[in-house]
Amino acid sequence: MGKNMKHMFIVTALFFIQLFVLEAFCQARSLVLKKTTDPPIVDGIDTDQAWQSVDPLVVFDQVADRQIKVRGVYDAEKIYFLVSFSDPDESRLHKSWVWDQGRSQYVMGNMREDVFVFKWSMEKEPVDLSIHADDASRSDVWFWKANRTDPVGYADDKMHILSQIDSRDSTQVVSKTGRLMYLLRLEDAGRKAYEIDLLVDYVGDVRNRYKNEMPSLSRADVRAKGLWQKGSWTIEFSRALVTGHGDDLQFSNLNQSYQFGVSTLEIAGRKENPVLSEPLYGSGDIGEVIDLVFGGR
Repeated sequence: MGKNMKHMFIVTALFFIQLFVLEAFCQARSLVLKKTTDPPIVDGIDTDQAWQSVDPLVVFDQVADRQIKVRGVYDAEKIYFLVSFSDPDESRLHKSWVWDQGRSQYVMGNMREDVFVFKWSMEKEPVDLSIHADDASRSDVWFWKANRTDPVGYADDKMHILSQIDSRDSTQVVSKTGRLMYLLRLEDAGRKAYEIDLLVDYVGDVRNRYKNEMPSLSRADVRAKGLWQKGSWTIEFSRALVTGHGDDLQFSNLNQSYQFGVSTLEIAGRKENPVLSEPLYGSGDIGEVIDLVFGGR
């Protein structure tokens, strides 16, 4: 074989090796759900029989710099998830009322609650679920909050719309290629699981800012309960496969895959704030898009 032929062979081989590596890198990993006839109880305790034979998918939260273990099962009516991640502190307070002695009134404190987010693509084609994506997208967001939703056993149900349209309530973000995009965070229809408890008279130095109530309509689609112990959170989720609500992703076709990502921080497009008890609160994002696959049918 001549020098030119050898050179061409090497170049061609390197090209296909790079192509193979790039394809492997870009291919989304899958979380394959097992079908169960003994669904777990959504209480934040991972001893249910349904979880014992399910291996976790380990996802890395790049912003929070921590690993997340995700498990999932389903039955004829619902889908269930178990997530766990390390957290040295249990943060159950959010924007607490702190008594200001000089002004004789309550002011908002810097405490921020622990949270967990599932973000589901509502698009027909594959998308980048990062808020810094270059393309527009709609997402169904399940937002568990240790203070505001966990006490009544729910996760908040919302939508994210990423587009080039600057609406009144949107947040400007910059895409990976420098394009200006806008993140609009919408609440699903219905009553949320909390409301502000206005305090006038002194009843203690630090008081809970919110009082809990049962959510309603589409805002009550996602059940969730978390348990913190020994430096780690364990949170269980459940939702009907098909809710019938237009602001939700419907798992109506079990033969197709569904894209999602997870985060242990609120996804709001905000910058790090060192004053807060959790400086990264509001600056979360989706670093890896995962394919959800229904197996064992």
